[in-house]
Amino acid sequence: MTPAPAPTVFVVDDDDLVRASIQGMLKSVGLRSETFGTPQEFLRSKRPDGPSCLVLDVRLPGVSGLDFQHELAQAGIRIPIIFITGHGDIPMTVKAMKSGAVEFLTKPFRDQDLLDAIHQALERDRVTRQQQNELAELRKRYESLTTREREVMGLVVSGMLNKQIAYDLGTSEITVKIQRGNVMRKMQAASLAELVRMAAKLELGPARKK
Repeated sequence: MTPAPAPTVFVVDDDDLVRASIQGMLKSVGLRSETFGTPQEFLRSKRPDGPSCLVLDVRLPGVSGLDFQHELAQAGIRIPIIFITGHGDIPMTVKAMKSGAVEFLTKPFRDQDLLDAIHQALERDRVTRQQQNELAELRKRYESLTTREREVMGLVVSGMLNKQIAYDLGTSEITVKIQRGNVMRKMQAASLAELVRMAAKLELGPARKK
């Protein structure tokens, strides 16, 4: 079994001292980190494939942290963000949190508060990545089904019996039984209930009936 990749904390702040301070604190608790002075440096970097989060200053030269949060979302980069700022206000905090930020900390903040937020963000990213991997594996299994097996799966999870499916598809009940067995085997579903859950995760629409 491949060991899980180590998590990485990315820090974007234009203040050298703040970056060094956060990086030193993270190193002291065994967390890997990479720091950047601008959002552009962060975007240009080759980021390791593993759980991660972003500690982001709100006020940055050229672009605000909130604008950069929006930019990341538009680019499909889903990374949990912890905002830090010396000039926070309630509307700014509300906007950041509504857009999915994990935490909004006003300087000076306690190291422990930042660490707690980082651990929460990394756990959120771990769970998201696990769900994405599971979904990718499910899609791969679904793609291994033939067109007819997909039809049968859709009708099975909609609650139809084998004889009803056979009538609907204009085939024999024994053929449907074989195809249903193939679906269960290829999807690695141990029960109908599990197959229904898989279909829900794949967001398969209701099967069309003739």
